[in-house]
Amino acid sequence: MTPPVRLIAVDIDGTLIDSTLDVPPANLQALRRAHEAGIHIVLVTGRRHRFAMPVAEQLGFDFCLISSNGAITRSTTGELHYADMLPRSTAHKLCEYMAEFSGCTVLTFDKEERGAIVVERTDELGTNIQRWIDKNRMYIEEVAPITTALVCDPVQAMFCGTIERMTPAEARLKDGTFATEISLLKTQYDHRDLCILDVLRYGCSKGSALARWAAHLGIPRSEVMAIGDNYNDIEMREFAGVPFVMGNASEDLKRSGWSVTLDNEACGVASAVEEVLGVLR
Repeated sequence: MTPPVRLIAVDIDGTLIDSTLDVPPANLQALRRAHEAGIHIVLVTGRRHRFAMPVAEQLGFDFCLISSNGAITRSTTGELHYADMLPRSTAHKLCEYMAEFSGCTVLTFDKEERGAIVVERTDELGTNIQRWIDKNRMYIEEVAPITTALVCDPVQAMFCGTIERMTPAEARLKDGTFATEISLLKTQYDHRDLCILDVLRYGCSKGSALARWAAHLGIPRSEVMAIGDNYNDIEMREFAGVPFVMGNASEDLKRSGWSVTLDNEACGVASAVEEVLGVLR
């Protein structure tokens, strides 16, 4: 029988992986079964490509990985397909405009060495992303002022901190100053009191990158499935003809009209994939 979808896009954090940061066996099995059925799999994540690879490698087959919230599209074998960099001039103006939040600012660059991640001081970023700092420490360089690091176009800028700290930062980023220069994507984990504001090139998002990849494969949006848990997944769920929101998502996202699957502790990805692929049984 013909599969009801030909492309499945899956977010990583809060979606594919559980609270132990591992991919549950049921999720792996479901995606492998879809792959064996001839369905294209793509992971679409806010993580940098390198930081996403340990998760991607667990699937056991090669596929496309959309990272940095849509800015980079690269295969798991390393082939670069697309890169939507934030113009250096825009990033420079942005860092100066957000100087009040310089201690919360992170710049990322598309390279795999020290300096791929630039901050002014890691100790100002807060304990709620300490695990991320520890895992990426070999790539982090401290540069003050941070604008000094802008010798080439970055992948993106990021502002992160507690929800209370990021509320005024989000308001400033949305005040219209950069309305036609940037895209702003938010990821928020209430239980961790963590808010991440990713700033990308204008028009860039998980949704735009997924739409471009689907077009590259010749797959209409009606045959694209997308699963995610957070605000930065909205655009890809809006694009997909078969959208799912995770059971651990915020209540406002679960009220958006998308199908709601189980939470990430209960293998919501496997549940959604098996629901759609049940026709193949």
